[in-house]
This record gives sequence, C-alpha cells and structure tokens, in this order.
Amino acid sequence: MLNVIANCLQLKGKEYATSNSFGTVDYCGTFSAECSYSLGEDEYGSQIRKLPENSRYIKSEDILYEIKKIQQKQILSDGMEYDYVQKGMSLSEAKRYLSSIEGCNQKEYIMFAQEKYSNGETSLQYFEEYLQPNSLYLLDEPEVSLSPANQVVLAEGINKMSRLLQCQFVIATHSPFMLGTLNAKIYNLDTKEYDVEKWSDLENVRYFYDFSKNMKRNLSDAGA
Repeated sequence: MLNVIANCLQLKGKEYATSNSFGTVDYCGTFSAECSYSLGEDEYGSQIRKLPENSRYIKSEDILYEIKKIQQKQILSDGMEYDYVQKGMSLSEAKRYLSSIEGCNQKEYIMFAQEKYSNGETSLQYFEEYLQPNSLYLLDEPEVSLSPANQVVLAEGINKMSRLLQCQFVIATHSPFMLGTLNAKIYNLDTKEYDVEKWSDLENVRYFYDFSKNMKRNLSDAGA
C-alpha cells in the first residue's frame, strides 16, 4: 500500500512492482492510476500545490542497504589503517594516505570487489541524518534492526518532528513499542474496513502481551 501511495504521489524511493508468479502485470501502476488525492490547505487556508522537496518513501531494505554501506566503509578503513601501520607507517600517515585521492580510489576499488555484509544498530543514525523538517515520509517497518529501546527513541523523535518541525509520517509497522509510543491514528489493515483502533487492541500487540504474561507466569512457577 505504501508503494501505491508513493507511486501516486511520485515520491523518491517509489518502486515499479511489475513481477509476480502469474507473469508481468503492472498491478502497482493499475492501482495508482485509480487513486486520487488532494494536498489540502496550509495553516493559512491556501491550497497546497506541491509536496515538500525532501519527501520520500523509505523502505526497510533501503535502511539495511545504507547500514551495510556505512559499516563496510568504516570496517574497510580501519582494516587498511591497521595494514599500513603494520607496514611501517604511523597512524597519522596512514589516515592521511587513505584520505588522499589515491587512497580513496584504492578503497573504492576494494569495495567494488566485495559483497556487502553485516547489519548493525546504525539505522537510528540513518534516520537522524536523513529525516528533514517540513517533509512527508512513508516509512515501511522502520523498526528493522532496532532494539526495543531504540524503537521507542525513534518513535519519540518522529513525534517531535511531527509536532515541532512540520513533518507528516505514514508508517507501516508491527512493532508494539512504536505503536504504543507514536502519537498517531492507527488503521488496522487486517480488518475489512481498515478500522481505526487503539494500539493495545491490535491482534499482534495482544499476542505479544499474552506471550509475555504467560512467560512471566511460567518463570514464576519455575522459581517456586
């Protein structure tokens, strides 16, 4: 659904989903063509004519890809610094060489030949750097790779950007930590009419709650 919205609004990050098990059919384009929308009015009652420039659709795979790139660059730089120090350079000389055109070209060549590995806890930093004021963002499972504590941190940051920096977010998430922290209207897409519900009434949240309660009871019984 987020991709249909992104295509309809022509947001950066939109995908052209045309492949499926039955052949090649542009379902996303078909749905987008049947959609209509209005940008509404600003706080002064004037018609909004275009979306903010920084608006975009950010998918979970986009976050993971950027994380891998960031981590790989850092790991590669650290490893090359170590190698040059072992060959007799001082640390400052190694850093200076790797910052030169020749050193950068060497890193780029090595990175081109390597596959991208690893995933870490840098997605929070990704959001801090890429989310800009006065923008519309479609976020697909932004909790990916974040610990529960950092999911709450991200949700609190989204609340602040919505309240203070004129941002608007449309978020697809299953995280009870984000659902419980976001000051948002929640649509349950598992219902026929896409009902608006309290986060605590959602099935996956109830399942998480019941699971935690049962585990706590089992642990208490085991301790007794």
